[in-house]
Amino acid sequence: MAGLSRLFQRITTPFRHKKQVPTVNTSAQPTAETTKMPSAKPLSTGPVGFGLMGMTWRANQTPDEQAFAAMKAAVTNGATFWSTADFYGTSDPTAGLGLVRRYFEKYPADASKVTLFVKGCADPKSLYPTNNRAGVRTSVDNCLRALGGAKKIDVFGPTRQDPSVPLEETVGELKRLVEEGKIGGIGMSEVGAETTKKAHAIYPLSLIEVEFSLWSTEILTNGVAATAKSLNIPIVAYSPLGRGFLTGQLKSVKDIPEGDIRLYFDRFQPENFDKNLELVDKLKAFAQKAGVTPAQLALAWVLSNSNSGECGTIVPIPGATTAQRVEENTKQVKLSSSQKAELDAILNSVPISGGRYNPQLEMTLWG
Repeated sequence: MAGLSRLFQRITTPFRHKKQVPTVNTSAQPTAETTKMPSAKPLSTGPVGFGLMGMTWRANQTPDEQAFAAMKAAVTNGATFWSTADFYGTSDPTAGLGLVRRYFEKYPADASKVTLFVKGCADPKSLYPTNNRAGVRTSVDNCLRALGGAKKIDVFGPTRQDPSVPLEETVGELKRLVEEGKIGGIGMSEVGAETTKKAHAIYPLSLIEVEFSLWSTEILTNGVAATAKSLNIPIVAYSPLGRGFLTGQLKSVKDIPEGDIRLYFDRFQPENFDKNLELVDKLKAFAQKAGVTPAQLALAWVLSNSNSGECGTIVPIPGATTAQRVEENTKQVKLSSSQKAELDAILNSVPISGGRYNPQLEMTLWG
């Protein structure tokens, strides 16, 4: 437990003291017009993908037997877009990649069925971004080493942006890694509309990954969804279940295990938790009336925004550590237009209390 708490203390401090990172001349970087466009192949066989963070970035890692059953259920049920990172571990930062490697060593036939997105470019101790040319290449090489050839990296990208490193340097090096065959494409995480446009002009992006859920709807109003749609870039929606809050399984702060990273986030603080339960209670009542689980309702709402209005393709990636939860999350539920309107009205009637992360981490969002 203490190990995870210490890790989070490292996460919340790296952006307080910016350090200068050497840069390179990027004036000759190629533009999108001179590069090969990413494949139009859908990210996932089904509408829902699979987030792997919760398997290993926790005090007690999920045993392989249980994790493999969940991963196999994901493949079976069409959740074939997987997202992980080279820091999803506590004592061993590459524990998440190690899990992926062991799974595909046991089930090599599944490797070609899964599109793997790996985030990296972060110092393993402080999680400070290492987005300069050397840092990008080192991160990719480390990820490839951790995967041991059991699975290729289909899409790779930095987990956060570093304002002291030109975007042209970061994406330019990623482009070279694509050309060398080390990665299949480029993705960006937690980026704003302008960064998305700028990065896509350097090399066409395969995806952007942002938080999107019933209680995190910023992309609908800050230009991110509209920009991604205009550029035909799929959005991968992480934490579509509100880090478990929207499932209705948490009744009080006491239900969150000691050392859990959520205890450091604003919305899970006692002064905000009970206020946010108002939304969950209304969603639970709605789900019961519709004959679905709260998790299925939350995912159905995210998917109802896909290829609709301001949004292009959206692929939610709920996490799960059991096959049962994977099966629940991948059961397709579609909202009628009247149900969508009713849910939107509920969202507008209940203000969300607290930020997505906390003051220290909020400054790293929409880079």
